[in-house]
Amino acid sequence: MDQLKPNPANSCPLTPLTFLQRAAVVYGDCPSVVYNQTTFTWSQTYDRCLRAASAIHTSLGIQSGAVVSVVAPNIPAMYELQFAVPMAGFVLNNINTRLDARTISVILRHSESKAVFFDSHLRSLVLESISLLPPEFQPPPLLILIAAADDDDVDGDINGGRSKSNTSVDDLIADTYEGLVQKGNPDFKWISPKNEWDPMTLNYTSGTTSSPKGVVHSHKSIFIITFDSLINWSVPKQPIYLWTLPMFHSNGWSYTWGMAAVGGTNICLRKVNPRVIYEAINMYKVTHMCGAPVILTMLANHPLARPLKTPVQFMTGGAPPPAAVVLRSESLGFVVSHGYGMTELAGVVVSCAWKSKWDEFPAGERARLKARQGVRTLGLTAADVVDPESGKSVKRDGLTLGEIVVRGGCLMLGYLKNPEATSKCMREDGWLYTGDVGVMHPDGYLEIKDRSKDIIITGGENVSSVEVESVLYSNPAVNEAAVVAQPDDYWGETPCAFLSLKEGVCPKPPEYEMIEFCRARLPHYMVPKTVVFMAELPKTATGKVQKFTLRDIAYKMGPLAATSRM
Repeated sequence: MDQLKPNPANSCPLTPLTFLQRAAVVYGDCPSVVYNQTTFTWSQTYDRCLRAASAIHTSLGIQSGAVVSVVAPNIPAMYELQFAVPMAGFVLNNINTRLDARTISVILRHSESKAVFFDSHLRSLVLESISLLPPEFQPPPLLILIAAADDDDVDGDINGGRSKSNTSVDDLIADTYEGLVQKGNPDFKWISPKNEWDPMTLNYTSGTTSSPKGVVHSHKSIFIITFDSLINWSVPKQPIYLWTLPMFHSNGWSYTWGMAAVGGTNICLRKVNPRVIYEAINMYKVTHMCGAPVILTMLANHPLARPLKTPVQFMTGGAPPPAAVVLRSESLGFVVSHGYGMTELAGVVVSCAWKSKWDEFPAGERARLKARQGVRTLGLTAADVVDPESGKSVKRDGLTLGEIVVRGGCLMLGYLKNPEATSKCMREDGWLYTGDVGVMHPDGYLEIKDRSKDIIITGGENVSSVEVESVLYSNPAVNEAAVVAQPDDYWGETPCAFLSLKEGVCPKPPEYEMIEFCRARLPHYMVPKTVVFMAELPKTATGKVQKFTLRDIAYKMGPLAATSRM
């Protein structure tokens, strides 16, 4: 068999861009994208993406392989650009719309972006970020305006409430997105990658504790994670998918391309709040949606929360969902699946593979099991929990802490212009070290206990902030919970809980009540010694609780007095 070798017929580069081409044939007359009063079919979406890719490739004068950025919410143009930019032969860089102008400017400079597509409601933000680029960054990126539809429901003016930027920068706007689509060639032969390892996407980590890192993924890794995500979640053909997860967040966990693979209907939402979500679920008969646990919490605790007419599959990730939140969500009709991933992995690579025998367990036990991250998906070669010093697997006892490591074809190529960070993360032993602390249960299911920096060490004992938060979430008055370390002269540090309460909870329960609630459910060394109530917990641009901000607050509160030690 030695003479049998790869040849052009069997070694075509893997790329998810082929999914759109197939969708135009198989689902051509079926709805692809729905937004307010606009509905496109899959044949129309393919046509629009071809036209956009053609115009980007030929009209903007950008060298092939360059980075093209997009700053937009979940609107049709944002969805189309997930295909059009790489189809034009460029690397797609989605930018978080919640970042400030300074951070966006840093990203544009670091990525050497050659063009920026931006939503008109974010005009001032983008123009300000361009004005902050250093003089030596020449020429500045071309700007392409995505004009908002007349029926867009958005608060504020055309600048989205942002501060005004230098008007002279307005002159950099080269065209509009619809203008490019109209002038584009519908017969354009889109640019297939020469090699499946060619870069396809560039996404920046949130950069909450340091400068953001640019994560580069290949066509191959995106192809693998897209296929894997559909199989793992058992997504059927032609689902109705509601975009509550930002497409700028790891390209919507790959479901931007995944919906083309299965001919789904993409329901786009510019604004995400419980009222809008519930209205969309009922209006469009939504079957699937994704989001961080904060979305689940928001939906479960909102006054409009009512049992759904039909079940909705909800994939959550980004942080461990508290079992109490899972329980409340499922009582409304959301079928919660829990996955684990990170920007470096392009999507969900570990999930709580459900076993039918678990359906017979009490609701509380089912919720606890669903809160575990689970086992590797088919697209991942291996996942483990190891001692970070020795690299050896920890005991499968559900108690011994270690660092979660993974390997597989869906992993990133590395960090852009940062070989040191790449080698620190992707080590010579063949594993990607995630920085997440977890345990491995006897049944082979792993569970995240914390980020390594979030572990609280009190009197020599390790306290998982996630575990304490899970208990706090089970309190019927609690809306949000976050636990961080507070200095203590005796113990070194002790848990400090920050809480926001559900709407209508009055009067505010005293701090000692929350402490006693935890004392009845946790070992005493894990019980928060301080409780701080806030109207809303501070969050990062990706919707995660800003624990670094809360740690600063706890640190400034100072060491606890001896009388506070319990």
